[in-house]
Amino acid sequence: MLLQRPEVNEYPDYYVPYVSLVPEGDLIPILQENLKKMMDLFDRISEEDSHYRYGEGKWSIKEVLGHITDTERIMSYRLMRIGRGDKTPLAGFDEEFFVNHSKVNELPVKKILDDFIATRKATITLIENMPTEAWTNEGNANNTKVTTRAIAYILAGHEIHHRHIIEKRYLSNIK
Repeated sequence: MLLQRPEVNEYPDYYVPYVSLVPEGDLIPILQENLKKMMDLFDRISEEDSHYRYGEGKWSIKEVLGHITDTERIMSYRLMRIGRGDKTPLAGFDEEFFVNHSKVNELPVKKILDDFIATRKATITLIENMPTEAWTNEGNANNTKVTTRAIAYILAGHEIHHRHIIEKRYLSNIK
């Protein structure tokens, strides 16, 4: 299944940076490869380093990984609901609230990574099993119109965005 890249009118402007990060090609192998890249990245991050924050008020590496996982769960849920034709408006979420009310800093970084791996694998399965006709379904999430295929690209780009931040702003300062 080759999922076509969404048109810019299929998602809000604030998602353009995420969608633009997703390379051309079949989305499933891209998601699988990016999962491997995350696993390789976190194999290099020690428990001690996972607490690092590159600035005042910035999230720790653990919190960034928890945020990536939370967002993937939420976006996958949206993908499922809209993909199945549900027209119920879906609520937004406050990422700061979610991070502040999680216990990721108390968990071993490898446990947080395991959670991301399980979430990504569930996302891949959801996408693989989505009917072809569902990809252009339009729904409402966070008071904006979005299609199923746009959500798939948004969640892929969101992970890439934050992986790049970990590599550039965190790891470059601790190693």
